Amino acid sequence: MTKEEQEIVQLISIAGESKAKAFEALKCVKTKDFDLAKGLIAESRNLDLEAHNIQTDLISRELNEDIESSNVGLLMVHAQDHYMTSQLARDLIETLITVLQ
Repeated sequence: MTKEEQEIVQLISIAGESKAKAFEALKCVKTKDFDLAKGLIAESRNLDLEAHNIQTDLISRELNEDIESSNVGLLMVHAQDHYMTSQLARDLIETLITVLQ
């Protein structure tokens, strides 16, 4: 596995962890534990920021003509899908917390 592929897999893993934290927060909303829910959303947001940094680095290298990077493959598309859905889940669950509190 190349270094770039390892970074893409890391992006998938971090995005999955972020989404899991967001859904843990949703479970806390069901039990009205809003403080814990907000803490989990903050953790999710931090993980998304970490994933965003990896994504930005990958994109920057792809755009840099002096650095050879691989073409966008199914693995990167899969990573983008995970990252996008983790952000969407977090945003929606964060809104639910605000509305239901």
